[in-house]
Order: sequence, then C-alpha cells, then structure tokens
Amino acid sequence: MLPRMKIDGGIAMQLDQAAAAAQTIERRGYDGGWTGEISHDVFLPLLLAAEHTERIEIGTCIAVAFARNPMTIANVAWDLNAYSQGRLVLGLGSQIRAHIEKRFGMPWGKPVARMREFVAALQAIWSCWNEGTALRFEGEFYRHTLMTPMFVPEPQPYGTPRIFLAAVGEAMTELCGEVADGMHTHAFTTPRYLADVSLPALQRGIETAGRTRADVEVCCPAFVVTGTTDEEMAASASAMRRQISFYASTPAYRGVLEVHGLGDLQPELRTLSMRGEGAAMGDLITDDILETFAVVEPLDRLASAVRARYEGLVDRIMMGLPNASDEQVAQLLAELRA
Repeated sequence: MLPRMKIDGGIAMQLDQAAAAAQTIERRGYDGGWTGEISHDVFLPLLLAAEHTERIEIGTCIAVAFARNPMTIANVAWDLNAYSQGRLVLGLGSQIRAHIEKRFGMPWGKPVARMREFVAALQAIWSCWNEGTALRFEGEFYRHTLMTPMFVPEPQPYGTPRIFLAAVGEAMTELCGEVADGMHTHAFTTPRYLADVSLPALQRGIETAGRTRADVEVCCPAFVVTGTTDEEMAASASAMRRQISFYASTPAYRGVLEVHGLGDLQPELRTLSMRGEGAAMGDLITDDILETFAVVEPLDRLASAVRARYEGLVDRIMMGLPNASDEQVAQLLAELRA
C-alpha cells in the first residue's frame, strides 16, 4: 500500500503565514496540506492556500462540525472547493462535550447520530444547489426547508468536496465507513489501535453500506520525533512527551491507552493537568510510551521507520518537519515513495 500512500503537511493557521506555508508544501512535493481548528479559524487559511497553489489537495483536519450548522459548512465548503478548482477535502469532527458546550456554547448529545445527520444534511443542501431539487431536510437535530433562488450559489463544475470524518471510538469509526469519503484518525492513535480497533470498526461500517475499503481513505497525522543531532532529537522528544501527556490525560482517548495496558495513566495525568503541572505530566511519558505513540528516529532513518509503522494500515499520513530543509524533505518523500 505504501507506494501509493499520500503524504501531507500542515498549513500555518496565521493568515500572514498561510500562503507561504502552502507554497512550501507544494514545492516540497507533498500531496496535500491541512489546517486544524485550534486557536484560529480553520477555513480562512485555506482560501490563501487555494490562491497560492495549483496542485495540492487542501483540507481541514478538522473543522468542528457541532460548533456550526450544516448550512454554514455547506456554503463555505462550496466556495472553497470552487475557488480551489475541486481540491478541497472537508474534514469534520465532533470535538468533545466540554468544548462544544462550554467553549462554543452549542448543544451536545448523541454525537454519532448527530454527525450522521450533519453529513446527510450537507448532501441534501448540495443536491439542492447542484440539481435543483427541493430542500426538504427534516431530522432530529437539523432542519433545512427553505432555499429560494436568491440564496443558491452560482453553478461550478467541480462538484462537491469529499467529506472526511474524524474518529477514535468504534461507533464514530463505523459511521466513517458508512457515509464518509475518508477518516481522520487522531494523532494519538497507535498502529496497534488501528489494526485491532479502528480498521475492523471501519470495515463493519463499509460492509453495512455495501461499499469497499477503496471507497474510504484513511488519513493519519503521525507523531514524529526526529532531528539531525542529539540536541535536536532531545528537544523534539521533550516537546512530544508534553503533547502525548496532554492527549493521554483526556478521558475520551483512554481507550487507546487501554489497548496498551496503560489505562491507569489517564486519571493520573488528568489530576496533574487539573493542577496545571505540565512538566510533571511530560515526566510520566517514559521512553517506551514515547515510542508507542511516536516514530522516534533520526531524520536519515525516518522514512524506513515510517514505512515499518504504517505500511498496510493507512492511505495517507501527515508529518510536520518544520526544521528540515527542502532537500531533506525531498529525500524523505522519495524514500517513502520508493
């Protein structure tokens, strides 16, 4: 599978950096570039990326669906897909209850059923715009029944964007197999969790919908610890320990830890997190835990390590290599695609 694996990079979220970041990704030979919804809007950088690139796919990894509604997402995705000439991949995720209710002030409940309906509503809206069908979507969570000609976007020849859904738990992963064009795994996902939990659940959803595995692209953001010197490796490892400890403290991701017999680590990290003891959290991530969740290799051996870790499991990976030169990245990509 790896010779046809797509390799992606990240697009800077700051608007004054997004265009240059996207151009760098395209120049270096990546297949796609993703934005993530953290401290900036997830869609605005993609407009700049579309304007300043010609080849790469661009997409969200992820946009928080439940912070919005299907009509607003349908509109912005339609426009970005048209402007990028069909290169947009719309990645959606549910986020977790605390963020939806306390950060976004939106309702939470039945996230898998709500996401299923969200995707169906998007398709109904796009069908109305593409084919002129009457908009008559009435569900448990969303209702869209008004679309007058004034509010229909201009026709465009690129169709509608592919939809990827983010999933960690089995139920949401099954939904990906049923209704999505792709699945964003979480970076906290390990190869063992993929093989034992995620991919079997995805296959169940695929079979329920009468589809094939080729219909669903699996995308994995990879945790990477790398460098060209001992000092760079140490700094990269330190930063990664903190990142892993943050995700491992989250109850929603305890299932991944339990696959590796590390379930008891989650409440311990959660307690430290509530106390604001970030350094102590990182100290709990041993070398073995670090290597469970991240590829840990010098840059000149990174390609072979990535192949060994992900071959046969995923269709595309995202790797951030901010300190590598164009030549080093080109060599890495060539080795991955050899």
